[in-house]
Amino acid sequence: MDNLVYLLPALACPVGMGLMMWLMMRGKRPATGQPPHTAPGTAQEQELARLRQEVEALRGERTPEANADLHKRSSP
Repeated sequence: MDNLVYLLPALACPVGMGLMMWLMMRGKRPATGQPPHTAPGTAQEQELARLRQEVEALRGERTPEANADLHKRSSP
C-alpha cells in the first residue's frame, strides 16, 4: 500500500498528458464533417483577379520621379 502512494503521482503525469493530447486532437476535427479547408469559390477568385488588376493599374500610374524617390528611400 505504501508503494501505491508513490506510484499514483508517477502515473498521473503521463495519463494526464495523454488525455490532454487526445482532447486537443479531438477538437481539431470539424463538427459537421466538412474538410477544414475548402477550395476558394469563384467569388473569391474574381475578387482576387480584380485586386490584381487594380494593383497593376496603380503601378502604371506612378511617374518616373515617384519611382526614383521610392528607390532612394528603400536603398541604404
